[in-house]
Amino acid sequence: MDNQETIKAFWNDFLDSLSDEQSFPSEMPEAWGFGDSPEMAEELGRLVLNGIKTATCSAVWEYEAENEPFPKTGELSIVTGGQGEPLCIIETVEVTIRPYNEVDAQFAYDEGEGDRSLACWREAHYNFFSRTLPDIGRQFSETMPLVCERFRVIYPQAS
Repeated sequence: MDNQETIKAFWNDFLDSLSDEQSFPSEMPEAWGFGDSPEMAEELGRLVLNGIKTATCSAVWEYEAENEPFPKTGELSIVTGGQGEPLCIIETVEVTIRPYNEVDAQFAYDEGEGDRSLACWREAHYNFFSRTLPDIGRQFSETMPLVCERFRVIYPQAS
């Protein structure tokens, strides 16, 4: 079975797990991995699956360059690991736009990476954006706008 078939089967297992009171659209959401490498997708995907990572951010400029809409509250996503395999389904619970230099310690902690400190978050995201933004003709800036998203894992549910 290839990844697309595996992802579809994962989505169908999720739909089959719902009780009569639960309602989600039957259309399969987008499947994607965190970061810009299979290793990062695996590491961050596992943090999400384990309930450690409950937030993420992206540069507004990346959405603009790809002509993609910002995430919306209530939107679902299938998070994939380093080999493109489905790990879990998340639901967006909050979306805010804020400058890089106004991200606070709580958001950094909720991103769940490194030692979860704001200093660690700033260093890791400076490195990430300095590496990825030139691909869209942009450079890192302390005041660059970020799409800051909080989410919760809805499948599989923690036991």
